[in-house]
Amino acid sequence: MATATLIDGKNFAARLRTSIAAHVARLKTDYGMTPGLAVVLAGEDPASQIYVRNKGLQAREAGMNSFECRLPATVTQAELLNKIAELNRDPAINGILVQLPLPRQIDSQTVIQSIAVGKDVDGFHPLNAGLLAVGGTAMVPCTPLGCLMLIKDQVGDLAGQRVVVLGRSNIVGKPMAALLLREHCTVTIAHSRTRDLADECRRADILIAAVGKAHMVKGDWIKPGATVIDVGINRIPTPDGKGRLVGDVDFAAASEVAGAITPVPGGVGPMTIACLLLNTLTAACRQHGVPAPEVKPVPA
Repeated sequence: MATATLIDGKNFAARLRTSIAAHVARLKTDYGMTPGLAVVLAGEDPASQIYVRNKGLQAREAGMNSFECRLPATVTQAELLNKIAELNRDPAINGILVQLPLPRQIDSQTVIQSIAVGKDVDGFHPLNAGLLAVGGTAMVPCTPLGCLMLIKDQVGDLAGQRVVVLGRSNIVGKPMAALLLREHCTVTIAHSRTRDLADECRRADILIAAVGKAHMVKGDWIKPGATVIDVGINRIPTPDGKGRLVGDVDFAAASEVAGAITPVPGGVGPMTIACLLLNTLTAACRQHGVPAPEVKPVPA
């Protein structure tokens, strides 16, 4: 029988978006400014189209201006870079997000580096990554930021907590570790080549799984009472052919051991877009010389 507390990311994200909308309304009233988010989509990837549509919808619901730049799958790198340069110059646009993956002829890193650092609301630009690593003021990648908010809401003061981040990507693993170090955690980054991986995970007071492999983390990998944050989103086959989404953690088994755990779906996923809106709000304030508000979710 499951004993873990369910960390409801969907509810937390909804309350965070309500708070963001209130701050956006205040910016309009006090400063006459409306944050603007531009999302660039190249190609016809179905999942990417859904993500872009959801981002635009939630930006508008928060009172922001939403701009969608759709480009064909045949777009050249030069054409895409020209579009980003145009968005960089546009004062109505405070945040720019280029939806990944990009078509094969495009070098993603070149594109990411072309986004103005102050408008990089994904937090992927090398300068933002470097600033985060050295403790500077940076745009923080959305998924790690959302994970941190959920963890702090569940655990409280993180000082001294032993954390294992399973996964070393530039998008989640590395920035997640940097954020946790800021919170005075003892952080281990583990990955596919880590020796005695299960034993490393069992040492964690907080385990963050971000490897993209369905049910990789077994129930007996979890320290009793640990907080488990499952970043993975994997589709596995079902008899009806539709498939279903699962995380990197065996949820049923882990729930019997963990103290608290995020579900998939409904855990980390909704936080990613909410934190994208938060980053856009922050970017708009910085660009206009307005103090960025400390945004917390409205009470449950």
